[in-house]
Amino acid sequence: MSLERRVEELRRRQAAALAGGGPERRQRQHDQNKLTARERVELLLDEGSFEEFDQLVTHRCDEFGMDQQRIPGDGFVTGSGRIDGRPVFVFAQDFTVFGGSLSETNAEKICKVMDLAMSVGAPVIGLNDSGGARIQEGVASLAGYTKIFLRNTLASGVVPQISAILGPCAGGAVYSPAITDFIFMVDRSSYMFVTGPDVIRTVTHEEVSKEDLGGATTHNQASGVAHFLAPDDAGCLRMVRELLSYLPSNNLDDPPRRRTSDPVDRLAPQLNSLVPPESNQPYDMRQAITAVADDGVFFEVQELFAPNLVIGFARLNGESVGIVANQPAYLAGVLDINASVKGARFVRFCDCFNIPLITFEDVPGFLPGTQQEWGGIIRHGAKLLYAFAEATVPKITVITRKAYGGAYCVMASKFLRTDINYVWPTAELAVMGPEGAVNIVFRREIEQAEDPDAFRREKLDEFRDRVANPFTALERGYVDAIIQPEETRKRLIKALGLLRGKRASNPAKKHGNIPL
Repeated sequence: MSLERRVEELRRRQAAALAGGGPERRQRQHDQNKLTARERVELLLDEGSFEEFDQLVTHRCDEFGMDQQRIPGDGFVTGSGRIDGRPVFVFAQDFTVFGGSLSETNAEKICKVMDLAMSVGAPVIGLNDSGGARIQEGVASLAGYTKIFLRNTLASGVVPQISAILGPCAGGAVYSPAITDFIFMVDRSSYMFVTGPDVIRTVTHEEVSKEDLGGATTHNQASGVAHFLAPDDAGCLRMVRELLSYLPSNNLDDPPRRRTSDPVDRLAPQLNSLVPPESNQPYDMRQAITAVADDGVFFEVQELFAPNLVIGFARLNGESVGIVANQPAYLAGVLDINASVKGARFVRFCDCFNIPLITFEDVPGFLPGTQQEWGGIIRHGAKLLYAFAEATVPKITVITRKAYGGAYCVMASKFLRTDINYVWPTAELAVMGPEGAVNIVFRREIEQAEDPDAFRREKLDEFRDRVANPFTALERGYVDAIIQPEETRKRLIKALGLLRGKRASNPAKKHGNIPL
């Protein structure tokens, strides 16, 4: 074959790869308010930065007429590019080619970019839109999934892994995203489930739609599988870019810093009146977070799941930090099973990638009840305790009001190796709230008093004055300073500067055994 014919053949194959499943199937994607795989990659990455790998790879299956259906690229677009100038690796499933199904060959394409990402220390982003394993290939496609799962596991804690679910993701395909660090889903066009509605109807006789079973709202609100809910493909990809702006490229790098014009010593006087005078009154802890963050920007994670705990990223003097905060505006900020698991996973991620942790604490305890106890609140609550204790990144806690009982211990208390613990003057540190404590400690005296209600009120006032305040903890060194709320931003930034050179490690071991 002459050089001219080879060049001509190369161009023909490249054109076939770019065409994917053809114009009709691409139009079908657009009709469903979905972008094509290549459109998604171009929108995600910096303009002109995408370098494609294995564009002309085809499958090796000859069964069931597959030998007559070979499209270059085999339904997956893989390669590298840049986001805000930083290198990333990406793979995108093309639903227009064999429904984006996974084959032995395109699984190898994914494994190649994951191996490269690990070797150079760059994030991996998966854009998922697939019908699952390619049935015609049988066990070969299942083996491909398993090879990907292994790499997800080995890359965990080494490079950030992000999954965007932009269409169907069913069966064994869901486990790769589940291992990654963050999952994005698109409202009304993406779904995840192990077994679909048809199988459920056959086995359990339940009637459920795809959306209710595994849609974006379901997994963001009910199951906690997903972390972000986007309105459409373009919005989802913008959110992925924003998330990466807070993250380092790998576990050996520090998070990127950004210039800010927000003054380091800026006061936030609105915080002086944030906590209500009555300790049983709610307030929105997000107001405290945005008041101290650079330019008031808080990038919240899992906003719809377990809203009694708020997690997410912010910047302080340009430095990326992870925020964990009780939310008094929902269930009084108690810790329950979902909140504990949500917080533990986020804390461990931040610790993996050298992101300092800021904890805002106002917690009355763990949620009581048979559902919580039978559901394993002891085990799940221990996950959050374990995560904070294990973390070696700089840790700073601000107690705004309640810090009661075991929940106080769990929320990054001093003896979990938290570096600096601040309290506001409104802080209450105690084994339990005044009402419960007085009813237990003075039970007999209350029963025998001439006026039980008056006696109880007297003891409540005494308890608040003597115990439910920050001074005893301060005297014992359990907290480091009482600060004025308006000074919180300034004090946090100073503390982060002090802790920038922190060096801490855990005892040598293969790995710990977190109470899963």
